[in-house]
Order: sequence, then structure tokens, then C-alpha cells
Amino acid sequence: MPSGIMIPPRHVPPLMGMNGKVAGFSSSSGLTLGQAANMLDGQQHQLEMTQTTPENEMAKIRDDEFESKSGSENIEGGGSGDEQDPSQRPRKKRYHRHTQHQIQEMEAFFKECPHPDDKQRKELSRELGLEPLQVKFWFQNKRTQMKTQHERHENTHLRTENEKLRAENMRYKEALSNASCPNCGGPTALGEMSFDEHQLRLENARLREEIDKISGIAAKYVGKPLVSYPLISPPIPPRSLDLGGGNFGAQPGVGGEMYGAGDLLRSVSGPIEADKPMIIELAVAAMEELIRMAQLGEPLWVPSMDNSTEILSEDEYIRTFPRGIGPKPSTFKTEASRETAIVIINHVNLVEMLMDVNQWSSVFSGIVSRAMTLEVLSTGVAGNYNGALQVMTAEFQVPTPLVPTRESYFVRYCKQHADGTWAVVDVSLDHLRPGPVLRCRRRPSGCLIQEMPNGYSKVIWVEHVEVDDRGVHSMYRGLVNCYLAFGAKRWIATLDRQCERLASVMATNIPSGDIGVITSPDGRKSMLKLAERMVISFCSGVSASTSHTWTTLSGSGAEDVRVMTRKSIDDPGRPPGIVLSAATSFWLPVPPKRVFDFLRDENSRSEWDILSNGGVVQEMAHIANGRDPGNCVSLLRVNSANSSQSNMLILQESCTDLTGSFVIYAPVDIVAMNVVLNGGDPDYVALLPSGFAILPDGSTVHAGIGGVGSGGSLLTVAFQILVDSVPTAKLSLGSVATVNSLIACTVDRIKAAVSCENA
Repeated sequence: MPSGIMIPPRHVPPLMGMNGKVAGFSSSSGLTLGQAANMLDGQQHQLEMTQTTPENEMAKIRDDEFESKSGSENIEGGGSGDEQDPSQRPRKKRYHRHTQHQIQEMEAFFKECPHPDDKQRKELSRELGLEPLQVKFWFQNKRTQMKTQHERHENTHLRTENEKLRAENMRYKEALSNASCPNCGGPTALGEMSFDEHQLRLENARLREEIDKISGIAAKYVGKPLVSYPLISPPIPPRSLDLGGGNFGAQPGVGGEMYGAGDLLRSVSGPIEADKPMIIELAVAAMEELIRMAQLGEPLWVPSMDNSTEILSEDEYIRTFPRGIGPKPSTFKTEASRETAIVIINHVNLVEMLMDVNQWSSVFSGIVSRAMTLEVLSTGVAGNYNGALQVMTAEFQVPTPLVPTRESYFVRYCKQHADGTWAVVDVSLDHLRPGPVLRCRRRPSGCLIQEMPNGYSKVIWVEHVEVDDRGVHSMYRGLVNCYLAFGAKRWIATLDRQCERLASVMATNIPSGDIGVITSPDGRKSMLKLAERMVISFCSGVSASTSHTWTTLSGSGAEDVRVMTRKSIDDPGRPPGIVLSAATSFWLPVPPKRVFDFLRDENSRSEWDILSNGGVVQEMAHIANGRDPGNCVSLLRVNSANSSQSNMLILQESCTDLTGSFVIYAPVDIVAMNVVLNGGDPDYVALLPSGFAILPDGSTVHAGIGGVGSGGSLLTVAFQILVDSVPTAKLSLGSVATVNSLIACTVDRIKAAVSCENA
């Protein structure tokens, strides 16, 4: 697949949101250890083809004007155009050969100027003793000759490239024919894979023709041919994906050693040149499988026990894709689900969101803890992502320390299909990654996107992985097993909620539901952008990820509380110094919706928030960003009951969907917040986010966030606290003990409050 000139990708407008000032309050840039300790004193316990310039910008390509030929000799006394008197007609043709001197002079002039004008031709004819028309024809013939030579050279080059393609194709065929089964050592009988060889040959010929045409255009008008990667075969359903055996690498089993995602993301580099044809072939075959997986119904897909989602029948999958599954290690289990939804986003913007790793990881920050693009094999064609192909690595998470993250090394392929549908597919390349023990591999997973009226899109999401989930804590096993942790339902629910948030950000008017000190669209956007960064910062530090720079401390004093520390230096988004993070997860016998409503309500905040210290909490600003009233961004003012203590401002975002909820907040500096409310840059506001992740426990038939009778809740509490403003200071055990006391006190207060409410 060709790749070539890259231009910066277009972006969906960032998820960000106003005149007004908050005056008369003391400033606070974050929860400090001193504040926490003081507040605990009175208590009992205290986030290629190329994407070219658009087609019409490729250039309105036009060859040199093809004028009449006269062979290697010139016609004397003849001509056409303005230089010939129409009343005269040539009576005879007389051929004249130029002298060696005349040819040498015109050759020299041609090197400097191949298109002489009338004045230059007359001057040359005078110097060489020729007629101007003879000079004109000589240059005309010379240009034709040079063009012919260039085309002959180009054809020779393309024939050479074609022979290389043929030779490489034969080499791969020979390698495949000699492949052996990793289990029994016998032949793989690959000859049976192609049920329609004629179609394969036709598709190969069409692809080669397309590559040759693009290379020719580039050679003529760009100055050099585009780099192209040969396509080994077109997508045909029975073609083996064989992620676990054969030529694509066997993974016979998994050892007890766990491979950290941090090591993965730091050590994996882009694919080597020899692997690229195999990657392209795998991506094309994965695209074909994804299309069929998205379109087929029963018996391939069957309803889950509660009819809340569609799950894959493994036996039917093996029958439908007989060559598409390799040996699955005995310790692995399959998780495969499908979900469909209508979301409020244009299909083009959605494709761009999925193909831009920064936008993708930001929109799905609750699921993707870290991601990067290692190499772009193709940026797409025709000014969009059609044909885009990129090798990526990512780490997928659940917002709790008790579920290990899942790291994956994969290729992402985007294609526009004939019916106007777009598809984006991922498939693992772990067989190309040396060294680490495999814990998770992605079968063809991704989504089909279909344009709908009024800026909506229909999305069919397929999530299909094989994973070793032995590290999942028993408390979260029910959530993982019912596909609410990593399944298609969570991806679709997150996408739907974030699309609503994006629509709210792009709104030009201030909705009537928005209240308080926000009075301008710019201030609204800045506040939403600041809240988005707060959520991303919270999510990146609450899971069991090892991809960030936090390190677990030994001797934290509480086995069920994870305490980590890092130094913040020259980061405008965080206060400088030593930052401590503490997180714990526990079960509550209360439905998730009730826990969410309790924690986000400013009127009940004093029942659990040590920071408010019993003061009255008032909502000063409110931005609704979704259908559910729980999806909003708020600016809270805490009026301390103790007049000797400072008042403070708290930025809070609460969000909920069918698979989980978040309540995330951070103390904010009043001066900096005034800048944001006036539309200033929110990137320089220092934040240390804390908050809650609320998930269903998955123990009931109707697992989910929605109803009152939907079982218990899994609650994760996480704090980030500045323990010393000097980054080089030593961290004391007393600081760790204070943070542990703070989180333990908060947990006890929440348990007591919801138990009383539930009684």
C-alpha cells in the first residue's frame, strides 16, 4: 500500500467549552498535606496511500502542449499557427539537416530554456543562419524526444518494480507452502485456503495497477516515486489470520511472569521493513473479518443472559472463520461482544477522532490509559483517512487498582466501503514483538460507521480479545465477565457520552440550564477544557497501570490502599513539589446510581469531604453537557464554618453512562479561575484531581448503572495531595500515614452515609 507525503491531520474541535469574576475568596491551588492534617485533627479518622492535499490540490496536471511533429529533420518553409500566412500554402516539402554546430548550440540553449519565446527563437535563427520556424520545430521535436525518453525510462523502472513484486509474491507463496503446524509439525495444507483463486488474481492485478499509476504520477509531478508497500493478497474471508500459530507466530502458553505496560510502551519500536507486507496483509484480512462480524446475526451472535448486549458464540465463530483462529492458550479466555448505537457526531469527525491517537486516547481516557502511534504505514488518500494504516501500542484500563491493565501492540486500518460505510479495525501484532509474555491479544476489533441525517452516525462496535485475566481481583471478576469492564458496551457508552459533551462544547449559545458566574461562550469553553484535563489526569493515575511515572511505595501501612509518589517539576498543569496519590476500591451494598447521586450532590458533600470541613457548599456555576442531569461541570464555593479558615473554590465534573460513573474534583486557585472564567488559557491552571469511580458489581442479571434494583456498587476512591512544595525534599513516613488516614476517614464516612440512606 503506498504511502507518501504527510500533512497534519485535521482535528475534531477539542473538548473544551465567559465573563465574570469570583472575588473575595482566598486562593487555593490544591489539597496540601498541611490542610489534610489540620482537618484530620478534630476527627476520629482522618486522570498509503497518503492523506494528501485534496484531490483538486494535487495540481491540475497538464503535459507540455503537444505540437505537430516533424521527425528528426525540420520542414523548411512550412508551419502552422500564427507564424504562417494563411494565404500561402507549401508547394513542396524540402528536408534540411542541421549542421553539427547548429545542433550543439541549440542543445546548449535547450538545457537553459526548453521553451524559448518568439524573440529568443528569432535571435537563435539569426545567429545560426536558420529560419525561426526551423528553430521552433527543432525545440518542439527535442521536447517530444525528451518526453519519450523519460516515459521509456519510467516504464523500465515500473517493469523492474513489477518483477520485484512478482518475485516477493513467489517467495511468500513458497514460504507459506513450506509452513508447518506448530502443534503437530505436519503441513498446514494452505492450498485449501483459497476457494476462489481467480478473484485473488484479479484483485492483485487491480492493486498493482493502482500502485503503478500513483507511482507514475508521483514520478512525473512530484519529482520522485512514492514509497509503496506491496500488497500480498486481497481480503478473502477464509484467509487465515492465525494470530497464534503458523507464519504469524505461535504463542503456546503464558507463564506466571507479568509484563508491565510501562516496559512495553517504552521498549516497543516500529515494525521492521521485512514485517510490513505481512502487517498489511493481516490488516486487510482483519478488515474483511470485522465487516462480516458486524453484519452477521444469530447464530454467530447471541443475546446475553439479561439481553443487555450481544456476545459471540465461540463454536459458531470457529465454523464461520475456520482459518481465522489460531490455538488459544489454555490459560486464556475469549471476551467478545457487539453493541450498536446512534451517536451525535458527524461520521467524518468520528473517523478522524479514531485515527488521531491523541484524540482517541482523550475521548476514551476512562478506558485508554496510554497510547502512541509507532509508525504510520499510510495516511490515506483523497484528503481523508481512507486506506490509513498505522502501527500502535495502547494500554486499556478499568478505573481501579484491582484490575490489571491490558497492553496491546496492534495495527489499525481505516477504509471507506462502497456503500458509504467507514470501518476502523484493530488486530494484534504481538507475534512480531520479541520478548514479553503475552497476556492479551486483539482479534479483529473495531467499528462500522454509517452516516445518518442531521450530523448523527450509526456505530456498530465489535470488541474481540483473548486474555489471561487471572490477575483480576475477585471483587471485579463479575464486572469483567459480564463485558462491562472491557466490552463493546463500555466503548459505545463512553463514545455516546463524549459525543454529547463535544456537542455541548461546540454550542455557541449558553443554554438556559447553565447558571452562575459564567457569562460568555469563551469562559464556558475554557472551563470545560480545564475540566477535561482534570478528568484525563485523574483517570491516568487511578488504575493499576505501570505506564505512568508513579511508583508504588513500600510500607504504606495499609494493604488495601495503593500509595504512589512522583516529583512535579516544570509542569504548568501541576503545582511543583512532591505529589502523593492514594487509591482504594471497595464494595457497597447500594445501587451505583444512588452512590453517584449522593457523591455529586453539593448538599451532601459535607458528609464525606474532609476538605469542606463541615462548611456550606454552594454551586456558583453549572454547565450541563449531556442528556442525563448527572453529566455536568460545576464550580463550587466552600464557605467554611470556621471563620478563621479560608474559603475555597472546587472544580467538579460528574459524568455517568450505562457502564459506569465518575465524580472528579480539584481545589482551584481563585486568581487562576478568574482568568479561565474570562476565556483565558486553562492549560496553566495547576490541578491535583481527586474523586470517585463508581461501577456496577456485575453480580445481578441486570448489571448496569441504571435502575435502583441493579445490585451493589464497586467504588474506587483516589486522592492526589501535595505533601511538600520542594521537589527535592525527602518523603517522610508521617506524610504517608497522614494520607492513609485521610483516605480511610473518607471511606468510613461514605460507608456510614450510604448505609444510613439505604436503611
